[in-house]
Amino acid sequence: MTNPAIVAIGLHKSYGDKTVLDGIDLTVPAGSVFALLGPNGAGKTTAVKILSSLISPGPASGTIHVAGHNLATAPQAVRAAIGVTGQFSAVDGLITGEENMLLMADLHHLSKSEGRRVTAELLERFDLVEAAKKPAQSYSGGMKRRLDIAMTLVGSPRIIFLDEPTTGLDPRSRHNMWQIIRELVTGGVTVFLTTQYLEEADELADRIAVLNDGKIAAEGSADELKRLIPGGHVRLRFTDPAAHQSAALALHDAARDDEALTLQLPSDGSQRELRSILDRLDAADIEADELTVHTPDLDDVFFALTSSTTVPTQLKEDAR
Repeated sequence: MTNPAIVAIGLHKSYGDKTVLDGIDLTVPAGSVFALLGPNGAGKTTAVKILSSLISPGPASGTIHVAGHNLATAPQAVRAAIGVTGQFSAVDGLITGEENMLLMADLHHLSKSEGRRVTAELLERFDLVEAAKKPAQSYSGGMKRRLDIAMTLVGSPRIIFLDEPTTGLDPRSRHNMWQIIRELVTGGVTVFLTTQYLEEADELADRIAVLNDGKIAAEGSADELKRLIPGGHVRLRFTDPAAHQSAALALHDAARDDEALTLQLPSDGSQRELRSILDRLDAADIEADELTVHTPDLDDVFFALTSSTTVPTQLKEDAR
């Protein structure tokens, strides 16, 4: 798809007098991972349920297109193009993994032979062949999650909604799930991801939106979001005290540590700022023994954008 996989304009949802989504706009490029972050109760799952046609948007919502189809006028076409894996496994623990897959094939109206072929391929792909004949209730958390996504792929969806897919998994299972998500995107699938793990969004997402108080507080790549938050700096270390002294004179705005022989300058970590620092050192014929760039991480971004205190106006403007 050359057009965006998802476009939502003015997405709104209220329950009684509580506004969950307050007119948010989302555009998800096809063949990418888009991560929606936010505190518990921010409306992430509500957004997924609306975009996947599980619940209706509010009457004040604008237009929503998913896989090129208008959600309001062609919900069946949207459902045919998407797959959804929720926070809680949809696996039936009383039947085997293979039977879960075949049941999903029946729901997608695949023929018996096609259903068995697709089931065999996906069980192989997700390393579930040995466990295929065992009741799913005997599976580990990671195995159930893999089976859950395998079941989602039976219908060959172009867009997959993953609502906190690694919650409760151990670190090894979580990293295995990351690899599966990367492989899906390499195969052309668009992934809409909600997660409570900021490291996960940093690792996987091409674009990230931070949802707070029913609005999008910021959107961009992980690096773009990190540059919004103050506190980034470049640290230069020297082994020669004379070189350290000369560099301090050349970089007069740097904070110096004479004991550690280091200098520290505020920086957003951009190539332009690094080049400026290095040019100033070159002009003074000085070479640092070590240069490290420190930028805020997504935790810093998340806390700055979702704290109970008011987000500074300039930060809001920069985030947009």
